[in-house]
Amino acid sequence: MALYVDIEKKCGDFLLKVKFTAEKEVLGLLGASGCGKSMTLKCIAGIEKPDKGVIRLDDKVFFDSEHRINLPVQKRKVGYLFQDYALFPNMTVLQNIMCGAKDRKKAEEYTIRFLLEGKENLYPSQLSGGQKQRAAMARMLSVEPKILMLDEPFSALDNYLKMQLERELMKVMEEYGGTVLFVSHDRNEAYRMTERIAVMEDGQILDVQPKEELFKSPASLAATLLTGCKNVSELETASDGGLVAKDWGIRLSAKAEPGKYKYAAFRAHYFQVVPEMEETNVLECRILRVIEDTFSTVILFCSRNRTGESPREVLTYELPKEKWQEWKNREKLYLKMPAEQIILLEK
Repeated sequence: MALYVDIEKKCGDFLLKVKFTAEKEVLGLLGASGCGKSMTLKCIAGIEKPDKGVIRLDDKVFFDSEHRINLPVQKRKVGYLFQDYALFPNMTVLQNIMCGAKDRKKAEEYTIRFLLEGKENLYPSQLSGGQKQRAAMARMLSVEPKILMLDEPFSALDNYLKMQLERELMKVMEEYGGTVLFVSHDRNEAYRMTERIAVMEDGQILDVQPKEELFKSPASLAATLLTGCKNVSELETASDGGLVAKDWGIRLSAKAEPGKYKYAAFRAHYFQVVPEMEETNVLECRILRVIEDTFSTVILFCSRNRTGESPREVLTYELPKEKWQEWKNREKLYLKMPAEQIILLEK
């Protein structure tokens, strides 16, 4: 099954303008809160109506402004898992599932599949968070949907329950085998749950990449920040073509045409401790703060030739606790950015 979306919708001062396709895959929509992820799903489901554009799943047109097509929600056969699960509070678990299932027998099969036996006659208010999600998943699949859409399905759960239900949902998606859209603002969750990721910002999709490629070589500054990269500097091109990381106060080993790259980025766990200063890619550190995390140490620092007053001058180095114990008493600390791990960005 292939989904095609090319729509625009104005909501006050906010403009949603997205264009993408999804095959038989789990496609993630990754972006900060308010960037338009949930609105995109609601337009596909028919809950919201775009101002213009086309939404098509295989040969079935859900919406086409030019031809005045706008299928009602019930004719789209979309499986939609909401953030708050949206179970009907005045209906039992079984009655909620029967909203989608063709008959009682089918609904009862879903209660067994989703470990809800003995809970059929309970109301949503009587269920735990995990039970609510299982009931919502059962109702979603009972309509025999042509596409699944999951809108931040773990946002209301604690970490232990979240990991447990992630595994259950992974199994559901594998068995389903069709097109799945998975909305998240959590980069780690998106990486675990999806195959490709569309990066959203301010109502637009900036990049769509396989998840491994997105985290290794993001195509834009927005994608770099959303994938968790904490160290970014503006770039200047020296007269010999060499690149200078202006905020970090160091020269990089890479060379480029003048003005080709605007930013350099470097992930916090790729630094290497070296014994002495080098001409390129190495910083002599001025340590600003040491933060003890659960299983790691986070060092906030700037180059010796910077003050650390500007946010981009402050770099983050994350390392195992035992390594910091080994290095923390050095008179001088030199950190190297291996050239192959430096991300150069044109936009």
